[in-house]
Amino acid sequence: MDFALVDHHCHAVARGTLTRPEFEAFLTESDRPPPDGCSAFDSLLGVAVRRWCGPVLDLEAGAEPDAYIRRRAELGGEGANRRLLTAAHLDALLIDTGLDSDPLLASNELGRLAGSRAYEVVRLESVAEDVAARGTGSGDFAAVFSAELHRRAAGAVAIKSVVAYRHGLNFDPGRPSLAEVARAASGWLARGRGRLEDPVLLRHLLWEGIDTGLPLQLHTGFGDPDLDLHRCDPSLLTRFLRACADAGPPVLLLHCYPYHRQAAYLANVYPHVYLDIGLAVPHVGHRAPTILAEALELAPFHKLLFSSDAYGLAELYHVAATVFRAALTEVLDPLGLAVAERTRIAGMISTGNASRVYQLPGTAADS
Repeated sequence: MDFALVDHHCHAVARGTLTRPEFEAFLTESDRPPPDGCSAFDSLLGVAVRRWCGPVLDLEAGAEPDAYIRRRAELGGEGANRRLLTAAHLDALLIDTGLDSDPLLASNELGRLAGSRAYEVVRLESVAEDVAARGTGSGDFAAVFSAELHRRAAGAVAIKSVVAYRHGLNFDPGRPSLAEVARAASGWLARGRGRLEDPVLLRHLLWEGIDTGLPLQLHTGFGDPDLDLHRCDPSLLTRFLRACADAGPPVLLLHCYPYHRQAAYLANVYPHVYLDIGLAVPHVGHRAPTILAEALELAPFHKLLFSSDAYGLAELYHVAATVFRAALTEVLDPLGLAVAERTRIAGMISTGNASRVYQLPGTAADS
C-alpha cells in the first residue's frame, strides 16, 4: 500500500553538505565514533539508507558508502534534502524544536523542502532552561515559566518532555506544591542553572504542560547514551498515567522500543494513551514488521501513530516512511480483511489518528 503519512514526532536536518564522518554520526544514537576500521554504515540502518535512498539520488540500490557520500555532495545539501524529503511523501510534520541550532534547517524550511505542512512541538525542559537563562528568580520561576509556556503553546500543536533522559520515568506522579517548586528552583538556580535534572521541577513542568490542554509527548525507550534504558520503560509511567487520566489531554508514548509491548498494554487500558514505534523503525530495517506486529498485539488500531524521530539526515525521514509503509502492509495483509477495511485501518494509523489527536486541519486522506 502507498499512503501519505503524518510524522507526529521529528526533528530538523542538517542544511549543508556533510562529510562521511559527519554523515555517519547521524546513523547511530551513539555520541562516539565506531572503532578504527569500522563504519556506522555496517548496520541495518546503514543498509536501509543505501537500499532505499540511493535510487532517490540517482544511484543504484546498495551503492557503496563513498559513492553515496560523493553523490550527495554533488547534489548539495538542499538538493539532497529536497529529493529525500519529497520522496518520503509526508502530509504533515510535527517538529520538536528543542534541538534546533544554526546548522539545522528551521521548521518552515524543513516543511518547504518536504512539501508538507509543518507544526511545532514545544519541549518543556527547553522552555524552563530559557526562562532560567533570563535571570528569573526562584520565587518567580513558576509564574514566569507558566506564562512563557502558554505563550509558546499558543502556536504549537503539542508539548514534549524528555524527563526520561533527565531523571527516568520512575518519578513521583503527584503535582508538587508551589513551595516545593520554589525550593527546588532555588537549588537549581544556585547551582548555575544549566541542564534541568531536578525531579521536583521536572514533575512541575509535566503538570504545567498538562494544564495547556495540548497533547503531551513523552520520550520512552532507547535513545542517546545519556539515558539509563531500564529507567525508560513506559510501564514506569503507570501511576502518572492514572493521575492524569481525567485531566483532558492525550499522552503519547514516543518510540518505546524495546518496551513497545508495555506501551501497547498502556494504550490498550488507558483511553488517553497512544504510542508509536518511531526511531526503532529505521534502525531495525527489515525487522520492522516484527516490531509493528508486536505493538499491535495489544494496541488498538486507533492508538498507533507514525513517527520517524528523524534528526540530522533527510535519509532518516525517507527510510522511516518507506519501511513503515512496507511493515504496515505486511502486518495487515494476512488478516484477511476486505480491501476497504484494510484501507480504513491503514488510514487511521498513517494519518487519521494524528489528525484527530492533534486536531490538525485538512490532513490528507490515505491514497
